[in-house]
Amino acid sequence: MKKKETGIEIVATNRKARHDYEILETFEAGLVLEGPEVKSLRLKQAQITQSFARVEKDGLYLYGMHIPPYIFNTVKELDPIRTRKLLLNKKEIKKLTNSTATKGTAIVPLEVYFKKGWAKIVLALAKGRKAPDKHEATKKREIDRELRRDFKEKFKG
Repeated sequence: MKKKETGIEIVATNRKARHDYEILETFEAGLVLEGPEVKSLRLKQAQITQSFARVEKDGLYLYGMHIPPYIFNTVKELDPIRTRKLLLNKKEIKKLTNSTATKGTAIVPLEVYFKKGWAKIVLALAKGRKAPDKHEATKKREIDRELRRDFKEKFKG
């Protein structure tokens, strides 16, 4: 998938996060990567379904993002699931720190992409959903889809 108008090339998405969590707010952060990791990302080889972010004393870190080793790597071997630093403004980090202090909120990655050649990640401040809430959200989404379809057919011509 490539969005030419905006210059964004999507690498990986976490569709499960929108199902498991209620998204409260989103942030765009930069990723600190090594050379071979960037090449693997350009080949769209990344998984963020099991990953999460955590605020620590010196910044924001991403845990559990899997970037497989680049095939033609001649430099050094990197751990595919290593912890990666995320780049955000101090104000945004402080906001995330205050928000995650409350119980039940987490920082979850939604999407990894390249924007003007730089690797970026969309993080969401999210609140976990319980099983009945997930079912209700799915039902609401299906009803909305059906209403849109009926509206489109009714005013087609």
